[in-house]
Amino acid sequence: MTKFTYFTACTLDGYIADADNSLQWLFDVPVGENDTAVGDFIDEVGVLVMGATTYSWMLGHEDVLDRPEKWREWYGDRPTWVFTHRDLPSIPGAEVRFVAGDVRDQLGVLRQAAGDRMVWLVGGGELVGAFDDAGALDELRLGMVPVTLGAGAPVLPRRITSERLSLVQAHQVGQRVDLRYAVRRREVDQSAARSIQ
Repeated sequence: MTKFTYFTACTLDGYIADADNSLQWLFDVPVGENDTAVGDFIDEVGVLVMGATTYSWMLGHEDVLDRPEKWREWYGDRPTWVFTHRDLPSIPGAEVRFVAGDVRDQLGVLRQAAGDRMVWLVGGGELVGAFDDAGALDELRLGMVPVTLGAGAPVLPRRITSERLSLVQAHQVGQRVDLRYAVRRREVDQSAARSIQ
């Protein structure tokens, strides 16, 4: 069964980006020499899924339109679905698909594209919440770093109670704590899953 996993870094106070949608706070945190968390994770991934804000941030801050080899270096040839209603440029040489509407309409094709690997829900939190609403969130992997922002984009703007979450692993890597939770899938009300605007 294809697993839908939300893998992201977050602050101690539960944000993935600041009020200006910046991730600079994350890059200011020293990374340990033997930190292989992202590389180990990406080896398990068959498909990436992200929202327009996340994709736009990567375009604006990582210069991947002019240097598409950076995208391939990070993600290889894995296909990427971007949920958006905006007209966004595609990264040269990358398999990026722009889709809109209800995430439930894409679940079958995402499972097929991922095969026996996982679907990485890159973010943001609202998109991941829509997958949870659709009963397609299996795992949370959070890298919590020692920063507080006080405001910004929350990790997951949904209520998920502890009865649906089971701690699988907690691991310290330098100043970061990596938390891994299994998520019991939500009972789906067919009218509850929402489209991403």
